[in-house]
Amino acid sequence: MTETAAKPPARAAIADFLEMLAAERGAARNTLDAYARDLGDYVLALARRGREPLTATIQDIRDYLSSLAEAGLKPSSSARKLSAIRQFHRFLAAEERRADDPAVLLEGPRQGRRLPKILSIAEVDAILRVCREGLDDPARPAEERLRARRAACLVEVLYASGLRVSELVALPLAAAKQAEKAPERGGGFLTIKGKGGRERLAPLTAAAREAMAAYRTALLELHPAAAAQKWLFPSDGESGHLTRQVFARELKFLAAAAGVKPERVSPHVLRHAFASHLLQNGADLRIVQELLGHADIATTQIYTHVLDERLKAMVRDLHPLNDDEA
Repeated sequence: MTETAAKPPARAAIADFLEMLAAERGAARNTLDAYARDLGDYVLALARRGREPLTATIQDIRDYLSSLAEAGLKPSSSARKLSAIRQFHRFLAAEERRADDPAVLLEGPRQGRRLPKILSIAEVDAILRVCREGLDDPARPAEERLRARRAACLVEVLYASGLRVSELVALPLAAAKQAEKAPERGGGFLTIKGKGGRERLAPLTAAAREAMAAYRTALLELHPAAAAQKWLFPSDGESGHLTRQVFARELKFLAAAAGVKPERVSPHVLRHAFASHLLQNGADLRIVQELLGHADIATTQIYTHVLDERLKAMVRDLHPLNDDEA
């Protein structure tokens, strides 16, 4: 850990900052680990210059960012590190551990507009068709049919709801039971606890609910003890549920079978496809923000290129001056 080389006051300040993130913002373990790494690197760089966070100047931070650029770090990675540094110094100033905030006026590295990788509707349909093939084939071994139903359930639910892959693989069994109920009986959606402990509803399509019910029936027929499990997708691993990595591998296999290049497909790409296809079909950006669980509309605005294309199409198709008969 890079923090070991930092002076004790710096280590203590980072520990207090991380404790604040966990307690007040509900930051996940992965988020805390990332902040710890980024701030540990920053503090170590300051120590090499005989500085530490309580005495660092804006020039010290600029020099550190310049060193990252010279080392070939991507602008996106530098921007992430700067975000951690800004929040850390804001915390130090708010806690009155120093009188000023040297990072407040810093600008992040310029980044090109990154468009999310997406799949076409036809490509998603092709993957879903492969998922649905041979699910009831008696010639297939029972465990193989169960894995196929699990994969179909995962893909159907992911594309229907736009869940984060971490939310998907860790779905509790209770949430699935609620979702399988008919909408008029209070079902038809998942209750998701996302980042920062924020809850949201994720509506499901009829196909997703049917895939979930069929998978759960097959699971209980083959492994009755699964009824006492906490998770919808139980596993013998440390977490007790299916891992993101296993699902990602299965999804790439399905993509290859559907004629879609596996390197173009991941659980996160399917989440992007969910959002982009909704917007293409007229959904409001604010609704998509809510469905994705984004705290800030700015995060959802990576999809504005879809809205741009929709507006162009509307002008092309609806503007009177574009009428061939005019």
